[in-house]
Amino acid sequence: MTYELYYWDGIPGRGEFVRLALEQAGADYVDVVREEGGMARMMAVLKGRANGFVPFAPPFLKDGDLLVSHVANILQHLGGKLSLAPKDEAGRLEANGLQLSITDFVAEIHDVHHPIGVSLYYEDQKDEALRRAEDFRDERLPKFLGYFERQLRKNGKGEIHAVGDALIYVDLSLFHVVEGLRYAFPRAMATAEPDYPMMVALHAQVKALPRIEAYLSSGRRLAFNEGGIFRYYPELDRA
Repeated sequence: MTYELYYWDGIPGRGEFVRLALEQAGADYVDVVREEGGMARMMAVLKGRANGFVPFAPPFLKDGDLLVSHVANILQHLGGKLSLAPKDEAGRLEANGLQLSITDFVAEIHDVHHPIGVSLYYEDQKDEALRRAEDFRDERLPKFLGYFERQLRKNGKGEIHAVGDALIYVDLSLFHVVEGLRYAFPRAMATAEPDYPMMVALHAQVKALPRIEAYLSSGRRLAFNEGGIFRYYPELDRA
């Protein structure tokens, strides 16, 4: 069976969290909007012209007759099917909680460059973005990175994982967060990373996975750019 991932073309965005899980599992999937007629198919779902559940926004995943929306919800659904989730209920709930915290973090990262409104251009809210970036670098970045660092540290020796002793989807998502932050805030991250060695080590560990390594060097991997969540504006970055 082929999974169908629906997300905007041209940006990694939130869809990348799902792609990483599908790629690591070697799952058969299609990035629908990147195919001919794919945008029309996605819009038909979003506008309720297709039968069944209407998602609020992409990403969403079609698994047979099942349609699943929201990154954390999609990954919770895929985790067990792709052997990327803890086997016990307590572990699965912990993993979902961590993924939801990543969702919160991603929203704050996005709001650095769009603090007033998503419908406005960055240039229309640049002064507010400068103030938001300072607070993000000084307060929110260390708060979130510190939280995830403590989560990774509590798991002890050996390979680094967010929950348990095996690779799970949260590990892949944390890898993408570090990737995105290094793109959007290279100077701030260069200063901060020595304080978060477990996050840095997890990033390197995931990047070296054969399937992830192959994906990152493939045409399927979309580059970060100033149309997505992680955007590089030099004026918003500072060591």
